[in-house]
Formats: sequence, structure tokens, C-alpha cells
Amino acid sequence: MDLGLKGKIALVSGASQGLGLAAAMALGKEGATLAICSRNKDHLSAADKILTKEGIHVITKPADVSIPDQAHAFVEESADKLGGVDILINNAGGPPAFGFEDISQEMWEHGFRLNLLSTITMIKAGLPFMKKKKWGRIINMTSIAVKQPLDGLILSNTIRSGVIGLAKTLSRDLAQFNITVNNICPGYFLTNRVSSLASTIAKEKQVTPEDIISGWENEIPLRRLGDPEEFGHLIAFLASDKASYITGASIQIDGGFYRGIF
Repeated sequence: MDLGLKGKIALVSGASQGLGLAAAMALGKEGATLAICSRNKDHLSAADKILTKEGIHVITKPADVSIPDQAHAFVEESADKLGGVDILINNAGGPPAFGFEDISQEMWEHGFRLNLLSTITMIKAGLPFMKKKKWGRIINMTSIAVKQPLDGLILSNTIRSGVIGLAKTLSRDLAQFNITVNNICPGYFLTNRVSSLASTIAKEKQVTPEDIISGWENEIPLRRLGDPEEFGHLIAFLASDKASYITGASIQIDGGFYRGIF
């Protein structure tokens, strides 16, 4: 299916690996022109090579989106180079796993900057370009934790839920400009972050990371972790005109892990 993304300008933060890179890859394969950022220059360089090898035009910028000036500069400078912003994918690494009493004030504040303030900052920077074209797609990458809180991830459970409230409100405000705002809530995928989380939990429980991952798989009706490419397909669809009547939604992609009915 041709999603009609050829020539669209897509900005993806946190796109040097994992689900961020999968999102960039999916958009690039559909013909979008890409700008990606990451705070890790080595990972960013590796992602650039992967995307270029696939024939995808991409510009890269080192940026830590938890620092507002850098998040804003990523959007502004990318838009200046590429001629605007059509699609904005807000993504950042999730907060670490800690118990409530082990989380310092500084960690709460960093989690807020990383996962909520970064989204606010990048949307603010990208909106003028979308309003000018009267077309835009804002997609926030959150977590299944916003629908079904995950043990050990109280930082993520709390802060990412703020993104949902932000998006729902903005979706109503921006509909008049033909700009949609949606959230994707991934479950467990085969990424470095999930492997790291499994290792952290395994250490606490004195088992192996493989035991933790196996336990997750047993809770997922499809009995496996997701492939990042599957996540990319959903990103590309929501970024297209095929999804023009979807806004204000929080869509889980989790192999059936979420048990709720809403």
C-alpha cells in the first residue's frame, strides 16, 4: 500500500536505535525525508549508515531532548534545512526502573524533562510549520504503562501519562488545522531498553534476564516480544492520510498484553 508519504518531512527524536530507529526506517521507506536526533553520537552515526544503506535521505543532529534548548534546536534547524515539518515523532528513552522510595527529586525532574517537557518543547517548535501548511501529524511514543502500569516503572507510569493528557487536549485544539495528534503505547519489543530492563529486574529477583523475558512472553497472548519493524508499520500508517480520521487516540501495540477493554 502506498501511504502517500513521499516528499513529506518527518522528524524523529531518539532515533538512533530501537523503536525510534524503526519509526525512522518505516517513514523513510515510504519516501519521507528524514531528520533524526540522538544524544549518543556513535549510535547516531550508526543509524545514519543503516538508513543511508536503505537509500533513505536523512540528516542527523546530536541532541539531548531532555534539555529544552537542544530539543527546540533539533526541530528548528531540521525544519530550516528541509523546508518545514509535516510529521513529528516524539520519542525519548524511558526512565530507569526504581522503587518509589529510591527515586530522588532530581530523578523525578529528569524524568519530567525527558518524557514530558521534551514532547511539549518539540510540538511547540513544530506547530508553526504545520499550521502554515494546514496539515500535520504529531505522534508521541509512550508505553503500554499509560494504560496498564508496569511494576518497577513508577517513573514511566507517572510521567508518560501526562503525555496522554497533553495529546488529547491538543488533538481537539489542532483539528481545525488538519493536524492530528496521537499516541502509540508499545508493550514489550526486542530492543536494547527491554533487554536492559530485564537485566535490572533479574538482578533484583536473583534470576536470569532470560527468565524475566520468558515471564513476559507468557503474559502476552501472542507468546512473543514484538519486532520493531511491526512498530514502524503503525507509525507510518498514523503519519499518512490513510489515518486522517484518527486523532486523540492512544493505540497499544503489545501482542494482546493489555487486559483492559478501553
